[in-house]
Amino acid sequence: MGAWRLVALCCLAQCSAITAQPAAFYEFTQPEYVYATPSRDGIGKRYMGREISHVMGHQGAAWLERDDREPEERTDLLVAELGLQATDVVADIGAGTGYFVFRMSPLVPQGEVLAVDIQQEMLDIVAERAAGVASNVVPVLGTVTDINVPAESVDLILLVDAYHEFSHPREMGESMFRALKPGGRIALVEYRAEDPSVPIKPLHKMSEAQAIREMSSLGLRWLETRDSLPQQHLMFFAKPAAEGAAPGV
Repeated sequence: MGAWRLVALCCLAQCSAITAQPAAFYEFTQPEYVYATPSRDGIGKRYMGREISHVMGHQGAAWLERDDREPEERTDLLVAELGLQATDVVADIGAGTGYFVFRMSPLVPQGEVLAVDIQQEMLDIVAERAAGVASNVVPVLGTVTDINVPAESVDLILLVDAYHEFSHPREMGESMFRALKPGGRIALVEYRAEDPSVPIKPLHKMSEAQAIREMSSLGLRWLETRDSLPQQHLMFFAKPAAEGAAPGV
């Protein structure tokens, strides 16, 4: 077992006292954000020791759809690893141009894919692409604090290289927690901070330990981390299956 995995497991153990609290506990105990002089790629706002990075705007849409993205990131494998069922309702948070939306849509023919983004320009691209092609794709305009998805309506939330940019990660985390059905999952994909060979700016990466710490504080249970992707962690978390049950069970 690698040293970074040991760190992650230790972090999870340290969170056990927090995750023993009932779900309602998390609605009223938001930690304070810490503000400091911004680094070159950050906004100067820290959450649980992590500086939040700048957001990539809609001007970077072409990068999301670049031709070499699939072989470089193995996005095909990522979608396969999600284990989608035909009736699933999936929310892609930070959907951007819909790169993953339109790869998941055919896999949930009796379900829906909610393309959630805070930039209307991105959602306009999604709506144009979906017209007459994907009737189960629903663009959703979120805010920096709320994904604007009904409570207990989603089977899976997908976050691909987006969570580290959330300016209000605690509020967004609580919003996602509410949107998940009991037993619903979050698939969190982030470039591996533990690997210096991954050619991504440090603030646009996350360590497994940091991700577990932040997700566990919401009441989500870490299920597993899959190492199948070349450069990214694929981490799965779950909401407690029974309403009112203690987080982490």
